[in-house]
Amino acid sequence: MILYPAIDLKDGQAVRLVHGDMDQTTVFNDNPAAQALAFQDAGCEWLHLVDLNGAFAGEPVNAAPVEQILEQCSVPAQLGGGIRDMATIEAWISKGLARVILGTVAVENPDLVREASRAFPGKIAVGLDARNGRVATRGWAEETDIMVTDLAKSFEDDGVAAIIYTDINRDGAMGGPNIDATEALARSVSIPVIASGGVSSMDDLTALKATGVISGAISGRALYDGAIDLGAALSALAD
Repeated sequence: MILYPAIDLKDGQAVRLVHGDMDQTTVFNDNPAAQALAFQDAGCEWLHLVDLNGAFAGEPVNAAPVEQILEQCSVPAQLGGGIRDMATIEAWISKGLARVILGTVAVENPDLVREASRAFPGKIAVGLDARNGRVATRGWAEETDIMVTDLAKSFEDDGVAAIIYTDINRDGAMGGPNIDATEALARSVSIPVIASGGVSSMDDLTALKATGVISGAISGRALYDGAIDLGAALSALAD
């Protein structure tokens, strides 16, 4: 199971939110590229980047720090937030992004997900963010009646590289991930599922890995707060 250290970008800084609330922000580093290099030096295999402002604006806002990370780091990175058309997808991949995460458009324009997956095999992930099993979009500000599992299954045969499942009620709250829901999703589709939201301890990582079906986990606040030691976690997950 791969551990993805998260760098959430707001106003050019690396931050964490609580429950996706832009008004509940903690700044952890005003130099996101330096933070990315620290994660890389600790041995991470991937980086998970989110343009929080972009998610609300519907277009890239924190492009500059993302580009700095791509220029300075050698490990692959995935990015979500404000990516809602093919031109933006193409631009990010041309700049060296390993994987683009499509969230809102997976609901509003699922054909774009399919088109992008065909055009860029292995480079398109779908971000499914949910409250109580129902998908939320536009920076989690809008809730839908679409069930996560139903939407995930609709992309089953389209070449999507991964599904990133975030339980919004767990995100940033250090209360543990929704393992049952994440495992159920992973067992319902053949697409690799990455857990996000609430991953706050080694016990959480061990429990996610023990399911045998969850391919990765994203963690942010726990790494910044020291609740998870990145080097130790990477070693444990590699065993």
